[in-house]
Amino acid sequence: MKLISKLFCGFIILMSSCQQNDVTKYVDPNIGSVATLLMTKNPTVHRPHSMVRVFPITKSGLNDRFLSDKIYGFALNMPAYRMGHVTQLMPSVGKINLNRDENGASYDHDQEEVHPWYHKVWLEDSNIDADWTTTERAVVYRFNFKDKGVDNITFRTEQNGSLKITGKNSIQGWEEFEKTKQYFYAEFSHPFEQSGTFEAGSLKNNSEISGKEIGIYVSFNELTQPLEVRVGISLIDENQAAANLHKETASKSFEVIRGEGHQIWSNELGKIQVEGGTEREKRIFYTSLYRCNERMVNISEDGRYFSGYDQKIHADQGRPFFVDDWLWDTYRALHPLMIILNPDQQADMINSYVRMYEQGGWMPGFPQFYGDFPAMIGFHTAPLIWDSYQKGVTGFDVEKAYEGLKKNAMQATMLPWRSGPMCSLDSFYQKNGWYPALPEDSAETVPGVNDFEKRQAVSVTLEHSFDDWCLAQLAKALGKSDDYAYFQKRSKNYRNVFNPANGFMAPKMANGKWIEPFDPQLSGGIGSRAFYTENNAWTWNFSVAQDIPDLIGLLGGKEAFVSKLDALFNEPTHISKWQFMGKFPDSTGLNGQFVTGNEPSMNIPYLYNYAGQPWKTQRRIREIMDMWFDDRPIGIPGDEDGGGLCSWYVFSAMGFFPVTPGSGIYAIGSPFFNSVKIEQPNGKIFQVLAEFCSKKNKYIKSATLNGAPLNVPFITHADIVKGGKLHLVMTDKPNKNWGNIQ
Repeated sequence: MKLISKLFCGFIILMSSCQQNDVTKYVDPNIGSVATLLMTKNPTVHRPHSMVRVFPITKSGLNDRFLSDKIYGFALNMPAYRMGHVTQLMPSVGKINLNRDENGASYDHDQEEVHPWYHKVWLEDSNIDADWTTTERAVVYRFNFKDKGVDNITFRTEQNGSLKITGKNSIQGWEEFEKTKQYFYAEFSHPFEQSGTFEAGSLKNNSEISGKEIGIYVSFNELTQPLEVRVGISLIDENQAAANLHKETASKSFEVIRGEGHQIWSNELGKIQVEGGTEREKRIFYTSLYRCNERMVNISEDGRYFSGYDQKIHADQGRPFFVDDWLWDTYRALHPLMIILNPDQQADMINSYVRMYEQGGWMPGFPQFYGDFPAMIGFHTAPLIWDSYQKGVTGFDVEKAYEGLKKNAMQATMLPWRSGPMCSLDSFYQKNGWYPALPEDSAETVPGVNDFEKRQAVSVTLEHSFDDWCLAQLAKALGKSDDYAYFQKRSKNYRNVFNPANGFMAPKMANGKWIEPFDPQLSGGIGSRAFYTENNAWTWNFSVAQDIPDLIGLLGGKEAFVSKLDALFNEPTHISKWQFMGKFPDSTGLNGQFVTGNEPSMNIPYLYNYAGQPWKTQRRIREIMDMWFDDRPIGIPGDEDGGGLCSWYVFSAMGFFPVTPGSGIYAIGSPFFNSVKIEQPNGKIFQVLAEFCSKKNKYIKSATLNGAPLNVPFITHADIVKGGKLHLVMTDKPNKNWGNIQ
């Protein structure tokens, strides 16, 4: 009996320990559900990097979903990040109302339960409890009809599609998305008692329908048990959708599937364990980490995948095929974070990029399941691949990857929001070393330039300079010395758009003359797009991550550089703030002219480290993160972009950040927690121990790395992956001697 008692007590202690370490209790998917200015976040239920991502559909769509008080449907899937849903279903009672708006049901967040693996709402007008959970390629909806009467489920499409009743309790169909089909197969836990289709506001007795804005309905007479609707999703065909559903949900109850999802998220988020800090900081941190595990998504299905790059179905050769990435947003922090937490998965993602190149002929930058989405600027597959490769991620054909990167660099257009072969502006760039600008009030002379996005000439030059630096380093590693010399020279092109007369990276015309007059805050039109990307010259002045010492020299040396940084954080808007935000809607989370809510700003607070004043980095990071990130629905300072901003928060809260992807170096900031333990895939632990850390004690007094004094404000990737301890002693006053590298 004593042995049994001891074993039982041990089991209780173990279970208690597991529950204490379950960090999912800090995750709230409603954080960020009200946009600062532009795009909001949906409280998406999914598994890490899974193909299926679902959410309730509100009338506001992507704008301030949390403020909507009605649900009009439930998504079968979001196949491409932040691009809406494909096919929806909705429960109702009584007579079927085909008007989507009238069929909406009120709901209250105070009656809501939401987690990454599970979501539940009460539909007040119809008195239905609705909850749902997911697997990798399926979603299980459950509806509890509480009032007596006829209970209905309607499926509807918006784009071209086809819906069909295939049995007494099953339907299947597809809907187009960007000229590509997403298929589904759905099974109900009860047989239909009535069913039919609808189109153009009228019900029909058909069992099949095709076209745009079509629907199908099934009805039940007074269900006495909750109705489950289990839906498999496929990009291959309806049969594969059914196979996905049966493989992932057969013989599993709703509760078992939900529990599996909870455990998967607990394991994934538990790779980083923090101690200390506030409950608010933990909620922001772990919700941010959850956001970092939404993309890329694995679209392999039973060893096959559909490729939008050649419109064919391929064998995946035993490795998952990943899509849905926005590299302009994710190469800076999200991919570097994933390299630390899951390098093997990163290798699969890069392997997918190489396959896309082989199938489509170009290295994509915003790969979707239907093909590449030509967005933003730069060829950021170069930093993605070089940063991963030099950190030891080698599970892909690096020679083929290099071939694709070089082709993009030498033959693809650099025009913003465009893809395909070069134009005359690209030829000019290759010959002269800068993208030529036009005065913002001039008529465009080159076909293909986007009417709204313009040339963005300065930031195009800056970002391609960094991409070329990454390509040069990869060429060097592969023994391609001539290519290394060529691309290394091109990586210096940022110098060609630095105007020493005003101290800014500035627009230069094809004749070599600077555009005048020039206002670093307001020139360039909406979002300064004639010259820059979404932000003005103040932000882009610091976008030379590949050669920070040279940037410091261009700006007049360390003291002048620090003064320029200080000015950035204190420069007021020269027009009223509402006018400024109308002109720069991406410039959210303003500290002076520093833009918290947009990716090109991420490296800037850490640049003090390179100029001998790391204590200012420590102050700025705490100030920015504490002010602009929160654990409320309005808690994300800009467009989150599927891990773009949240990965910045995760890194910064841990106390370091990859200012230059591809260098293997992290700049130290000011951790929010007393202890951060990062679990390595090799089983080793890297710990950031911040002794005496608090809101006031944000400055580093001294530091050791694995017991040896650390007098520089940097650590390396090798330091992290081999495990060990970064021990920081924190204090409330700046130690201006620590980390003051000369």
